[in-house]
Amino acid sequence: MFNQFPAQYIEPVFRPPSEARSLILQITNGCSWNRCTYCSMYTAPQKKFRPLAENEVLEAIRQCGASGIQPRRIFLADGDALVLSMRRLRTILQAIQVHLPSVSRVSSYCLPGNLKNKTVDELRELKSLGLKLIYIGAESGDDTVLKYVDKGETYRSTADALIKAKNAGLKTSVMILNGIGGKTYSKQHALASAHLVNETQPHYVATLVLTFYEGPEKVINGFQGNFVELDTLQLCHEMRIFIGETKLINSIFRSDHASNHLVLKGVLGKDKQAMLEQIDRAIEYFGQHPEFERGEAGY
Repeated sequence: MFNQFPAQYIEPVFRPPSEARSLILQITNGCSWNRCTYCSMYTAPQKKFRPLAENEVLEAIRQCGASGIQPRRIFLADGDALVLSMRRLRTILQAIQVHLPSVSRVSSYCLPGNLKNKTVDELRELKSLGLKLIYIGAESGDDTVLKYVDKGETYRSTADALIKAKNAGLKTSVMILNGIGGKTYSKQHALASAHLVNETQPHYVATLVLTFYEGPEKVINGFQGNFVELDTLQLCHEMRIFIGETKLINSIFRSDHASNHLVLKGVLGKDKQAMLEQIDRAIEYFGQHPEFERGEAGY
């Protein structure tokens, strides 16, 4: 029913897998950072970053309500909607409350740096206006890897942002990118990423696999040529280190994105041992079968 939403999207528009049934409300275009070497989401010419006109966003919300569309959830696109000022975010969320009262949850991608200039009290206000969940692509907890992929963040800046959001009562979803350190930095990437989620205890943790949609050149150049892509078996070993090192209390974990070769679902820590056993079975299988046979085992 959402194809009737009265707004013009600047394509392509991305959303997390868990927002598949949400109404996508585009309030910015592109990503304000847009320098990460591994990311091709916002590289098209029409995706140059800019906030969308406030009057257009508010009119789209009004028309959506007038048309009878009443979604339960809204996802604020594009790459980092929380870069907008408190005033503008407040105005948009208030408009959603007025015109779309059926909405029980608003969510958004968020760069850690977006939260530097927002206080805990301001984030609490956004929560009171309906923003309940933010998705933060940490990618890695290792500062060397973050530097080489030009993430613009550090372990500390990401951890501080997650802690601030959590103190404000916002739910956080953290994404780690399996394979982003290549062969050389695989172990330290896995260990540091586990330490990051251990310190911050996010509500949700997810892993995706590094995928080169536009070729590996930018990533390889960022590592000054010292980058070797991991194969499936090596990715599983890296995942085992990561899961094995986690000390999470009650975080929902998913590795069910289309990029993942091994699907894991559960709650960390109660399902940690079961996940490790599943990874061990995958390691045994991939160690005995070439890549093209992996589908026969359901991986």
